[in-house]
Order: sequence, then structure tokens, then C-alpha cells
Amino acid sequence: MCSIAGELRFESSPGGEHTARVQSRATVSLMNDVLRHRGPDDSGLMSSGPLTMGMRRLSIIDLDGGKQPIANEDRSVWAICNGEIYNYRELSTELRSRGHQFRTASDVEVLVHLYEEHGLQFAERLRGMFAFALWDQRAKRLVLGRDRLGIKPLVFAVDDQRLLFASEIKALLAAGVERDIDFQGLHHYLTLSYIPAPHTAFANIQKLLPGHLLIAEGGRIRLERYWRLGYPPAADGLGVEEYVEALRERLDDAVRSHLVSDVPVGVFLSGGLDSSTVLSFMRDHETGPIKTFSVGFAESSFNELAEARATAKRFETEHHELVVSPDITDMVPALVEAFDEPFADSSAIPLYHLSRFARQQVKVVLSGEGGDEVLAGYQTYIASKLAGWYRGLPETLSRRVLPRLVRMLPVSHRRVSFDYKANRFVSGALLPLDQAHLSWKRILGEDAKRELYAHRDESLQETSAFYANVYAGCPARDWLTRLQHVDTMLGLPDDMLTKVDRVTMAHSLEGRVPLLDHPLVEFLAGVPANLKLRGRTTKYLLRRAMRGRLPRRIVNGKKRGFNVPLPAWLATDLRTFVGDVLSPTRVTATGLFRPDVVSRLVDQHLKRQADHSRTLWTLIVLEHWLRQQAVVPRRAVAKLAAGGSGAPTDVAAQA
Repeated sequence: MCSIAGELRFESSPGGEHTARVQSRATVSLMNDVLRHRGPDDSGLMSSGPLTMGMRRLSIIDLDGGKQPIANEDRSVWAICNGEIYNYRELSTELRSRGHQFRTASDVEVLVHLYEEHGLQFAERLRGMFAFALWDQRAKRLVLGRDRLGIKPLVFAVDDQRLLFASEIKALLAAGVERDIDFQGLHHYLTLSYIPAPHTAFANIQKLLPGHLLIAEGGRIRLERYWRLGYPPAADGLGVEEYVEALRERLDDAVRSHLVSDVPVGVFLSGGLDSSTVLSFMRDHETGPIKTFSVGFAESSFNELAEARATAKRFETEHHELVVSPDITDMVPALVEAFDEPFADSSAIPLYHLSRFARQQVKVVLSGEGGDEVLAGYQTYIASKLAGWYRGLPETLSRRVLPRLVRMLPVSHRRVSFDYKANRFVSGALLPLDQAHLSWKRILGEDAKRELYAHRDESLQETSAFYANVYAGCPARDWLTRLQHVDTMLGLPDDMLTKVDRVTMAHSLEGRVPLLDHPLVEFLAGVPANLKLRGRTTKYLLRRAMRGRLPRRIVNGKKRGFNVPLPAWLATDLRTFVGDVLSPTRVTATGLFRPDVVSRLVDQHLKRQADHSRTLWTLIVLEHWLRQQAVVPRRAVAKLAAGGSGAPTDVAAQA
């Protein structure tokens, strides 16, 4: 685990090649320094022709010998990698049999030899979480790649003189990339609470999409997709028990592969089904002590430490607990710094605390991220089923009577309260399936954003249209698989996995997600929908597979996670903080939103007339980001008012 960074020059410096190389080394060294938190154990740098690339290392595998950048036998191919290649031992055995000579026991070294054997198809052989840069010195070809599901990040920027790439945005900014706002990215953020790829918050910076390569050679840049999640028809003749056994085998293989490490591995344990499943299979392969880490809150409806404690006791772990208080005002700048762009998934708060807590004892943790997407665990899937019934009601009931009754429910600030769920449901149940799914997850809809904006750029793509495009890109026919596809391709890499990567790496901690092992994900994509969601039972197949392996209360329990009592916090302990950050004076100074609309949202939440906690948190994070990144609000607003918006660079164009 580490960070990577680099600069590829398209034109020689006026001072000559030597001057250009000195400048590039200084630039990449600076980028490396900015990313030190991702890899405090070691650093490396290399230059070859127009390319300079570097890395910071968190030593996990081959602690003494696995230094990067790493080269092949004649030093004509070089690679750096952020992440882990879990099948590197099998690959290295195969490559040695073909005559390749290895200098280290590092997982990264397989990259250069695989490339020698398979060319650009080498990425298809990798099993792991990774973002890499590979330089073919003879062909003067740079290849950037990102793992299939987007577990590890990679961002890049292109102009007439150079291509810059790095693990985090902050490194590109340190290298001099302009801080112009991408208004399209912010427009999506206000709906999703995160900025979806390829967008970032900056007009000149893009995210490399999961499962893609970026190839730069001959003065041109192109993108190639090397992996696409397929949805094969269900196997003939397989019954429930056959699928259960097949799932157990793949879960065991996934967890086993993720235990490869030369340092101890711990587990983030929420007390829910996914993380408990990971711990269960880990215990099959680890006879010694396993350290588990859980986080909780004083608020009873959000606190699940008892469930995590029971699971830890079942598997005889060395269990550690942390209780998070609502005093988070000093933590907001740290979160904004970790993400580099607005990111308002509030579960990052306890995960940030938990990562810092766990790092005191381990360098690597496993977590249950991804289970909801690939195993069908979200409550919104049940809502989609109920919506079919709701649409069959007489219009007077579905459009008038029931919505009116729901709006009369008293507002509660308890965890996912009935009034919150009921209001969300009736607001979206009559929409097309994909738009209903979005409405139950969204922060602000298109109408709400129009009301909020001080200026409106009509050229911005609506987030609902962006979402619909992802939904339409799924080749499967059944509605559940299509909704899972949207969540896997969009929310998973840009929300869930971004959160895990940034908050763990902010504390030099490697987070691994065995439920997203790609052979397991590909298997689950071919499982019939009625074995994932049966009636109102989510994750049906996983629950069947874990009977007898986990306590009954875990197998039959509701979805859990690192949820935050944000509604109550914002209305009580953080009341003054909310009023200060979203005051009319500060909102006016930013210039993006109408202060009267923001004040109304604050007032309604504080008076418990509505639960606007997610909207308020989204605006609070954005306000802090604007100030911390030194983005000039007045220039930004002038550009927006004039109808301009940032858009990702066409990387297929002539560099």
C-alpha cells in the first residue's frame, strides 16, 4: 500500500532535457511529500526520458525488499503501484517458469513481467486492489490503470505541456494544476453527497474510471476499458443449496486471499452481517489472536456495540471499542483535507475516528464494504418492491391522501425514523424505477437545487439524467440487478470506497474489502435475483450461507453500519456550529446559494419541523471546502452566472 505520482512531459523545456528532468523531479518529489500520509515508511523516484514518477510506501509485503519504483531484468519496464496484488505468488510462479527473473518477493514486481508477457492485456490477470503506473522505456509508453471496482483511487490532469497523475487530488494541486471549479461536479454533489467519476471538484482534474487503462504514447492519450461486469444467465439445474455452497467457497477464497501480509491484519466490526461474515471466514485461516475494532455512540438508536461485542466473543477476538461524541467541529477541516473535494457521507466521521484508533495497533484492516451492493442489502430494494404495490392504488390515495397523511407525521431525529422513511417513500414511489431509486438516496432533487442556487447554469446536466445513463448501461433485464448495477458502478467507487480509502490512508492504515474480490463479484452477478432479495429479506443467499456460522441475531438482523446520529447532533450539540457556518453572511460571501433558502432549511431543522440533516451537512462540508481550498467564490460565481462550467478534458484528443 502506498501512493503514486508522476509527470509525463509532452514538450522539452526551453532549458533542455536536463533542465526539464530536474524540474520534473522537483515536482514529483513535492507530490510525494504531499502524499506522505499514505506511505510514511519509504519513498522512491525515477526518471526516464520524458517521464518522472515516484511513490510513498506503507510496507505490508516484503518489508525490506519491496522498494519502488521497480523494474524488469534490463530496466526497460518500470512500475509503481498503490494497493495489493493478491494473486502475486501464483503469478510469480508462472512467470518464473517462463524464464523471468525476480529480484524481490514484492507483489508489485509481477506487473513488469506480466506486461512483458501479455502487453496491455496484463491488467486482466491481476486480482487485487490497485492503481498503477507502468513505463515502457523502449516504446515511450505510459500506462495508468485502476482496479476493476475502483477500490484504489487515481486522478490525472492534462494540458498542452504535460500529463500529471497521482493517488489524491492534493498532489496535483501541489504540482500547479489550476483550482478552477467544476460546476457540473458540484451540481452532482448536491444530489449524491459525492462527486461521481470522471468528474472531480476541479475542472482540470479527472478520476480514472474503475476497470480502465489510460495509455499515453506518441503524444496522444487514450482510455481503454479492460473489464466490464457481466450478468450471465443463471446456471441450469442449480438449487438454493448449490448456490449456498458455491457462495461459501468463494467467500472463503476471497477472505483467504486478502490475508496475504507480512504484518498483522485486523477487522472493522460493525456487528452487522457483512463484517461478521468476513471475520467468520478469517477465523478459519487464523488460529492466533485477531484484533477487531468497533465504534459506537451514546445515542441508543445508533449504538450497536453490543452486537459487535457478541460477534467478537463468538470468534474469540481481541476486541476494542470506541465511542464517538458529537464534538466534531474541529474534525470537519480534517475530513475536508482528507477528501480534497466535497464529500458529505457522514459515516466518514466515525470511520475516521475508528481508523485513527485501529492504527495504534495494526497496519491493515478488513471491512465488509461492498456487501450491500453485490448481495442486495439496501432497504431501497425493498422500497422498489413496495412501490409496485403503491402504484396500483387509486390515484386519490397514492397522489393525495397518503402523501398528506405522511407529511402530518411528527418529525423524529432517531436513526432512519418511520416519518423519514415514509416521506422518502411517497416522494419517489410513483417515479420510474431508476428515478425512484435515486429519490430515496438523494440529498437534493433538481427542483430543490434550482431554488437553492443564487445563479443557475442551464447547461448543467441534471443528475437524474446522469443516473439514468448508468442505469441504462446495464445489460441485465431484471429490475433488481439493474439497480444493483447502478449502485456498484456509481455509489460504490465514488462514495463507499472513496470513504474507506481516504479515512484509512489519512492515518496510514490499509483497508481491504474482501467482499469485492472480483471473482466473488462476478459469481454474484450471475445469481438469480430471487436468491438475493426474497420477499422483504435482503441478502437472502448470504443469510442462508451464514446459518450456523454466525449468531442468529446477526444472521436475521437488520442492515448495520457506521451510521451517525447527525439529525440530533445538528439540532442540539452542533446548533451553534450550524448557525455560524451557514449564516446568511457566510452564505452570501460564498455567492453560490440563496441565503434565505439556506436559513429556512436551518430553521426548520432546528425547530424539528423537518429532518434536513443530510442537506445541511452537505452544505457545511461544501462551505469548508471552498474556504480550505482557497477557491475564489466571486470568480466562481461570475463564471457560473455567465453560463460557464467545468468539464472533464477530452483525453482522446491530441495532447
